[in-house]
Amino acid sequence: MTGNAGGVAGEGGTGLPASIEAAWGLRDRPAKGPRPGLTLTRIVDAAVGLAAAEGLGAVSMGRVAKELGVSTMSLYRYVAAKDELYILMLEAAIGAPPPPPDPAPGWREALTLWARAQREAYHRNLWSLRLPVSGPPSTPHMVAWWERGMVALDGTGLDDGARISVILLVSGFVRNEALTTADLNAAVAASAGSARQVREGYGRTLRRLADPARYPSVARLLAEGGLEEDGEPDADFAFGLNCLLDGVDALVRRQGG
Repeated sequence: MTGNAGGVAGEGGTGLPASIEAAWGLRDRPAKGPRPGLTLTRIVDAAVGLAAAEGLGAVSMGRVAKELGVSTMSLYRYVAAKDELYILMLEAAIGAPPPPPDPAPGWREALTLWARAQREAYHRNLWSLRLPVSGPPSTPHMVAWWERGMVALDGTGLDDGARISVILLVSGFVRNEALTTADLNAAVAASAGSARQVREGYGRTLRRLADPARYPSVARLLAEGGLEEDGEPDADFAFGLNCLLDGVDALVRRQGG
């Protein structure tokens, strides 16, 4: 999992914003004020609800305040900037990774389970893929995902630098697959048609534009109706992940012994 970090540093000596320190339990939430019922958790939950219902573009400090029935300025006692709110939204929506299986599997199965768990978390919260990535993981759940991925590679003989590179490679693949799903869903929603109708329309357009003499492989795919068939996202994901892990296996054999 990727993460974010930014904002004004808190007073806990971590260099992180006060709201992120609060997520780690390093400081108390504000307890006094005109609206004692307002909490950081309520603010984050309201923002996540807005993003899930209307997309990330609907989330602003003003809109969250309106949902909670408070003034915009009152939110800034808990979270100093929208970028910090984004970090906490990701933390709340994605949650902690699932516990490792017992007994522990081999590295390939463990990394497959880790990748699939990430994919499921993203697919439940496709809006989260629109969050800007501005740094490494900085919240408890996101660091836990990182830790679980590193542990999955125990026994490979890879050093920590190689492990981090593998984790970034696999998580990047997972994120890209989920982002593609989100983009396709958005395109279908904007077209007011079904996914199949969108594919068929694209196929008809491309047949008129793609000269077989210049694009023979594309023309053959179109002639065979390959773009109009209902795809199997899970099978495509499994194919890509297996190809990726084949490469990791070669690395383990070469470097890890």
